[in-house]
Amino acid sequence: MTYYFAYGSNMNPARMQARGLRVEEALAGRLAGYALCFNKRAHDHPGRGYANIRHQAGAVVEGVLYRLAGADEILKMDPFEGTPVYYSRECMLIDSARGPIAAWLYVANPAWRAEGLAPSVSYLNHLLAGRELLSADYWAALAATAALDD
Repeated sequence: MTYYFAYGSNMNPARMQARGLRVEEALAGRLAGYALCFNKRAHDHPGRGYANIRHQAGAVVEGVLYRLAGADEILKMDPFEGTPVYYSRECMLIDSARGPIAAWLYVANPAWRAEGLAPSVSYLNHLLAGRELLSADYWAALAATAALDD
């Protein structure tokens, strides 16, 4: 499998490049039946939350569907996501203009989830950098997310 679905800070193409993943293409992706939340606890900043997804009927998570240069490229992302401690890497079907595509994505482990968290401004800006591949309504909802000062 050579696809990775980013719904959090990795929607920022500059962040992906800095992390060393070789990306051949970026497409708009949608994960139906889930909602974006910021309930992954930061281990070093109390009250700060990172992106995660949760089941929610009728909801959709939008993001960037990256076609990686090879199946092993995803292994480069595991250390950045703290896999397997903070996030687990899972495979899900992501809707795209080309139809459903199986892709890797990261889901926060239950021990690292908490309610009442918020992203930092700089973290939220990474999500907003995916604007080109997000719907206008989804991007506007992200932009309206309450964020903590850095």
